[in-house]
Amino acid sequence: MSSSASAAAPAALPTVTGRLADKSDDRIVLSLPGTDYRLHLVPRGSLEAQVGQRVTGVIRVKAKRVDVVPSGGRYIEPVFGRPRRVQGRVIGGDVQTNTLHVHAAAPVIAQLMPSQKAANFAVGQLVSFDVERGATFELEQTDTQA
Repeated sequence: MSSSASAAAPAALPTVTGRLADKSDDRIVLSLPGTDYRLHLVPRGSLEAQVGQRVTGVIRVKAKRVDVVPSGGRYIEPVFGRPRRVQGRVIGGDVQTNTLHVHAAAPVIAQLMPSQKAANFAVGQLVSFDVERGATFELEQTDTQA
């Protein structure tokens, strides 16, 4: 699919801000403000934030087959637990890393399967996909005010 608003161009990484609801050595629970979402994610790198602190970072997922869908909302399923399904609008991407930036319940960076290419998706398209186990959160900033 060719478009002047292709998702192929590198774009700034989309970040999400939430509260650290729980953490262990191999998992964090990220609470999204104004929602009931409690996303279980694997921390990437050092996460010195304490439970209750506001954190800003990047959520990365490995997408199974990505489909363009004609209608629907933006969501991450389930509301409580590890992400298993994502639906949202393409807000950017990077052809070099073969990733799409998708605005769902929170912005996520989706690593595409080798058989799919970021250049074939356009900004604004509504996409839906299943997520492999192991969605990650990489901290960019911690708010010291709890």
